[in-house]
Amino acid sequence: MESRVKAVEALFAGLDLEIATFQSQTGLGCKAGCGKCCTHPDIDASPLEFLPWAFHLFLNGKAETTLEELKISESSICPLYRPLSVLDSNSGRCGDYKYRGLICRLFGYGASRDKMGELRLATCKIIKESQADLYENSKVAMKNGLYVPIFTDYYMNLNQIDFRMGNIILPINKAMKAAIEEVLQYYAYRPFPEGHKVTA
Repeated sequence: MESRVKAVEALFAGLDLEIATFQSQTGLGCKAGCGKCCTHPDIDASPLEFLPWAFHLFLNGKAETTLEELKISESSICPLYRPLSVLDSNSGRCGDYKYRGLICRLFGYGASRDKMGELRLATCKIIKESQADLYENSKVAMKNGLYVPIFTDYYMNLNQIDFRMGNIILPINKAMKAAIEEVLQYYAYRPFPEGHKVTA
């Protein structure tokens, strides 16, 4: 379990560096306080990308209660999203940014290939419209060889860590639930890892 968690974290650390480089080279960036992408009800993810988050919850004695909250929640929006106010759900932040999933890291600064094999930056309407010049310049730079992280490459790398967990794509809440269940099942008959806090 711990080796898988470390492998996913290492993959994310490499991606974070690549995204930081891409951002500095293109000037693209999220609008401060914007959380609109987190409010989409149809975000899909793999359980594996939330394994570090689930392991973190387990170490801190919060896995069981979080799992119960996920089971009873009827919301399809990511449970980590924290809107700034009830009146404006599009402004907010991630409640556990360090442990956000692969999809959360890639969106905005990752690319996918179209039918012609051309790279297309997967970003939001807000960035495309409010940073139109930077966005257009980025498209040209990508055509001229500017490196951009590619969704399929990163999901293939994730699959290599654990094909079973990495190859399942679920609605984000279900993926998070499956990640917690994986950790709890793993430690059901094994010694707890160092640093584990016993729940009261």
